[in-house]
Amino acid sequence: MDIQFIRLYFFLGILLALMFFEFLFPRRDLHYSRKTRWTNNLSLIFLNSAIIRFVLPITLAGIALFTEERKIGAFNLFSGYTVIKTVLSIIILDLAIYWQHVLFHKIPLFWLIHRMHHTDLDIDVTSGLRFHPIEIIISTIIKVVVIVIFGMPVLSVIIFEILLNATSMFNHSNIFILLNIDRYLRLFIVTPDMHRVHHSIFREETNSNFGFNLACWDRVFKTYHAQPKVGHLKMNIGLETFRDIKYLNLPWLLIIPFIKGR
Repeated sequence: MDIQFIRLYFFLGILLALMFFEFLFPRRDLHYSRKTRWTNNLSLIFLNSAIIRFVLPITLAGIALFTEERKIGAFNLFSGYTVIKTVLSIIILDLAIYWQHVLFHKIPLFWLIHRMHHTDLDIDVTSGLRFHPIEIIISTIIKVVVIVIFGMPVLSVIIFEILLNATSMFNHSNIFILLNIDRYLRLFIVTPDMHRVHHSIFREETNSNFGFNLACWDRVFKTYHAQPKVGHLKMNIGLETFRDIKYLNLPWLLIIPFIKGR
């Protein structure tokens, strides 16, 4: 079966499952039109996929195969150790995405691009798909560089891409998880309650909890923030500059990087 179809099946299955659980066990009341938000957030998936296919016709798995065939990258200096290489590759890619996220907050030019992700006024599973095409291009380039430097196995790249999609949707989801379970889970993976802090209107909370998959990076690099200061039910989501509901619509989403303000 084609790799792209495998990714698509995982993506759709996880998306629909999380939407189902959001309806059954919501963490917060949503205040803005789900129809508007979902339509525009999901539209970005199709737009970003088309743009990436145009900019980079070869997939990340294809690049990994290229490095493997030509023995490019650190891991290809050693034969065997496939399982170790695969696990290390997934961890390294996750660390790279953590630092990419940090830099998109710390570097003003990158923040102008990334802040579109933060202008969602509610947060749910579709928020995990809400990224500007320019950010997706930059992120893809970063992953290409990391894959080539290390010569990562094809399987590790496929697994990581599936995990990244799944965990981004999961940690943005509006699902209630029992606090005792959440307290245990967030020792290992980024939970919705942990990541929701990152979407707070307060800057010190926005600049925390950058991880997407493994929860350890925020603790290791001192960017972990346990809970929002006003609590999950009362916290405001989004940015102060972009409170108008027009910024929920696709045309406005695409021009946010070019609008003045934080």
